[in-house]
Amino acid sequence: MNSFLMPLAQMLAMSEGAGGLFDFNATLPIMALQFIALTTILTFVYYKPVGTLLEERETLISNNLTNASERLLKADELYQQYDEQLKDARNNAQGIIQAAETEAKEIVASEIAQARKDAASLIDKTNRDLEAQKNLALEKLETQVDELSDLIKEKLLGKEVIL
Repeated sequence: MNSFLMPLAQMLAMSEGAGGLFDFNATLPIMALQFIALTTILTFVYYKPVGTLLEERETLISNNLTNASERLLKADELYQQYDEQLKDARNNAQGIIQAAETEAKEIVASEIAQARKDAASLIDKTNRDLEAQKNLALEKLETQVDELSDLIKEKLLGKEVIL
């Protein structure tokens, strides 16, 4: 088998001449060393700083996401607290409003009761005054009736009738 490949390699070398496709001289190892040197230089000059920069950026993004999550949680907690305080304030306001309404109704009821009392006493006083005026008017009327009846008797019977 080895003997079979040797003539093939010799034929290829003869047909292409010097500097062919698979010419193994000092150029190939130098190109390999240049490639390794370039890879090493690029690793230290370009890849590591870029990698470091990418790691720093990833760390910064991760920290920002963590901070944002914490702030979001804190904002949710604050929202819960404020919502709870708002509910308490609404309940307190409702209680104050109900107390004020109850107090106002009591005041109105007492004012109405007092007004009815005052109206009743005014009606009683007015009735008493009217009764007194009626009695006074009846007395005056009675005296006037007596005088008129006396005058009528005098006119009808004369001046000398005395009862």
